[in-house]
Amino acid sequence: MIRAIVTDIEGTTTDIRFVHNILFPYARERFPDFIVQHQNDKAVNEALDELRKEIEQPNANTEQLIEALLRFMDEDKKSTSLKTLQGIIWCEGYVKGDFTGHLYIDVLPAFLNWKAQNIDLYIYSSGSVDAQKLLFGYSDEGDLTPLFTGYFDTRVGAKREEQSYRNIADDIGIPATELLFLSDIYQELDAAKAAGWHTIQLIRNDADTISTHHQVHLFDEIKLEEIV
Repeated sequence: MIRAIVTDIEGTTTDIRFVHNILFPYARERFPDFIVQHQNDKAVNEALDELRKEIEQPNANTEQLIEALLRFMDEDKKSTSLKTLQGIIWCEGYVKGDFTGHLYIDVLPAFLNWKAQNIDLYIYSSGSVDAQKLLFGYSDEGDLTPLFTGYFDTRVGAKREEQSYRNIADDIGIPATELLFLSDIYQELDAAKAAGWHTIQLIRNDADTISTHHQVHLFDEIKLEEIV
């Protein structure tokens, strides 16, 4: 029996184009001025210190840090400091109403159905926990954060590493055999399955012919009673 469901965001609950065409450009355009103006703010300062560690330049100046952030974006690097700073910038965009967090229309009905069955819902994304809360807190469907029991980002481990899912299971306190992970990326699902989880792959377009995981096109095609 599935007692908790952990879901990815990009390509799973949310069109990846929202992230790449809206969120990323929004942050990239604002990074230079934002870092200059807010580098002494506590949260920003801590993230910049983490960035200095990541690039192994403890004395990196503001210009070097901005260059590193833009380079990380170009490389799609899963950098905790980058994700933290992006989240801070996106917060302003959400609050100002510059955009709302995209959700596929089949997502919310499934979430509500699972919550009605007393199944705990969690998010696991490479984006920071703060960014996750913003997307669901300012979503197309309103504030959905009350639906979630918890959130995980790369601080718990990389999404393609088996140990990450062991860490999440330990944190949730539920055996892996009673956990379900949803993602559009088969390598992430491979890692979760290796850790003993159940897995389902969300395929919004053509089937993934490499993947060995059960594939569905919509959330309402997920039948928890068939998972054994």
